Amino acid sequence: MRKIGLIADTHNYFDPKVTTYFSDCDEIWHAGDFGTIAIAEELRKIAPLKGVYGNIDGEDIRKEFPLHQRFTEEGVDIWMTHIGGHPGRYALPIRKEIEQNPPDLFICGHSHILKIVRDPLNPKLIHMNPGAAGRHGFHEWRTIVTFALADANIHDVEVIHLGHRTE
Repeated sequence: MRKIGLIADTHNYFDPKVTTYFSDCDEIWHAGDFGTIAIAEELRKIAPLKGVYGNIDGEDIRKEFPLHQRFTEEGVDIWMTHIGGHPGRYALPIRKEIEQNPPDLFICGHSHILKIVRDPLNPKLIHMNPGAAGRHGFHEWRTIVTFALADANIHDVEVIHLGHRTE
């Protein structure tokens, strides 16, 4: 079993509470819009880091993190990207791949909207967007997510509220 801490849209803001909530995670995944490489460095102090770059990320992030990551962890096929859309409205550049070769877990950021749902047209696919952990954007609450992967399944999903966007 592996415990994952999922975060996105930090926009160069690192909330110290993230350290506490992710302290028992085996790995942290960032779904884009880090802001600067300093955010990645802070997250690496907690646990090993996987990530993708987002639309606001500069060359420092893009050199280290790809646009997409597709990998298998604990028997779960995972695809992580920043701009991915959501069930019924996947982003055009990835829609065909989602339909023809869907992952078990599709992770994205960008919208700043916390959403964890099964795709009604493909019930094996779980869509997960952790919302935004940073202060920049229109979201009201800053959120992150933890979950576990084991035996080709996703377990113990927990949404963590970090506080109001302006706090």
